[in-house]
Amino acid sequence: MRTEKFLQHHGVSMNPFAEEDAQTDPVFKNRCRTSTFHPVWDKVFGDPADPATSIVFGEKGAGKTAMRLQIMGKLAEHNRENPDAKIWVIEYDDFNPFLDRFADRLPARKQRDSAKVLEEWKLWDHMDAILSLGTTNLVNLILGTQGPGNAPPNQIANDLRSKLDKYQKRDLLLLSACYDDSLSESFADRTNKLRRKLWYGGWSTYATPLLGWGVSAAIAALVIYLIRNENFTALWGWLAVVLVLLGWVPWMIRWWRCHFEARGVAKNVRALKRDTSSLRRLFMRMPDRDLHGQPLPSRRRTDDRYELLAKFQGVLTSLGFNGILVLVDRVDEPHLVNGSVELMRDFVWSMLDNKFLKQPGVGLKLLLANELVEHLNRETREFHQRARIDKQNMIPSLDWTGEALYDLANARLEACAQDGATPELRTMFDDGVSDQRLIDAFRSLRTPRNLFKFLYRVIVAHCNSHTDANPVWKVPKETFESTLAVYGREQAATDRGLSVS
Repeated sequence: MRTEKFLQHHGVSMNPFAEEDAQTDPVFKNRCRTSTFHPVWDKVFGDPADPATSIVFGEKGAGKTAMRLQIMGKLAEHNRENPDAKIWVIEYDDFNPFLDRFADRLPARKQRDSAKVLEEWKLWDHMDAILSLGTTNLVNLILGTQGPGNAPPNQIANDLRSKLDKYQKRDLLLLSACYDDSLSESFADRTNKLRRKLWYGGWSTYATPLLGWGVSAAIAALVIYLIRNENFTALWGWLAVVLVLLGWVPWMIRWWRCHFEARGVAKNVRALKRDTSSLRRLFMRMPDRDLHGQPLPSRRRTDDRYELLAKFQGVLTSLGFNGILVLVDRVDEPHLVNGSVELMRDFVWSMLDNKFLKQPGVGLKLLLANELVEHLNRETREFHQRARIDKQNMIPSLDWTGEALYDLANARLEACAQDGATPELRTMFDDGVSDQRLIDAFRSLRTPRNLFKFLYRVIVAHCNSHTDANPVWKVPKETFESTLAVYGREQAATDRGLSVS
């Protein structure tokens, strides 16, 4: 018997349990994302008008990625309804590009050991990566280009000249110089387009080269005059060289100052690739008054990054964004981590800093693996004093009760219902499988992913046991129990393998 025929008999238009990953699940994205939430949703999401930090621990398949997508959807709705009090969203969930560039900066002996690479990764590297994602998205929107990191809730008005003052234009150019990570265009082209879009001048930067050329031209004219009048001597020659050099001294001082600043940024923004010569040319086109005293990520410390984040917030505030929300997810997936709990800890722990997590106007949603809770509980008093986990809206376990999973299964059936139909999970099973037995079985499955895998498997097993000519429309108790037992053994073996690794 075909599964489609079985589902259609129960008023279901498509299999609601076929997909297991929220990112590729059309039932969740198109039908359940706005209506089906985990019981702790309100605590995690909070008030979008005042973004706050939450730390959520959950096992694989518990719904962390689904929660991230739901947060994105709710914030997009909030931004549409509040155009003058929006929230800027940064999805920090693809770590491989940053980690690859970071590893390339390290000595060869460390590059071969993932643990040593992640031990070197510090809080300011996380901040560089987050600022890069936010800045790249903002520049993409300003220039009208698409690229990775563009979050749907983030939309800006076209007229920037009336919204940003000259200092914010300078800040945006500095942020773009340090953190714009687009691969669609060259750095120089992106920078020039951004300067034109912002109407950022910088004509005063031509003063020093014009002085140098002017002095050179005047000395050259004087030398030609002396030669024609046969008054040119070796002394005049040496004097001409000295005067020309003096004319170029202001330009050379600016060049070396900008070069050292550019070299410091290129060297210390380790999560990105920055070219010293390109940065120097950009700094040379900015007036001294715009560069003097400005924070740049030219040292390995967080102080400059906090100031740059404040500048980023200032630019966003003028564009109608009252806060920033950073969504951290999939920390077990980078190839350097490869699911290792210890490596996840080394990568994530630097972010657990109260100053970082409690910045005004910035909220972080850390969706972390459940295995990290044990490591958290074993940390020292000094760590907990620095992290202040008690102030971070921590969810120690993203648990699902059997009742909640039962309601979730019915919600997905309803989302896939045919017109006029009201399918229920209860009607798919024989009377020998009571409601309480279903709830108890679902409780043992623990997560939505396991629930969907099991229900898909039990429906397929039942349909394979019957023909289209002689259909049976209810799953018998024997099929339910045998499939559950086999799935339980497989899941236990998988859990043992994960704990060993």
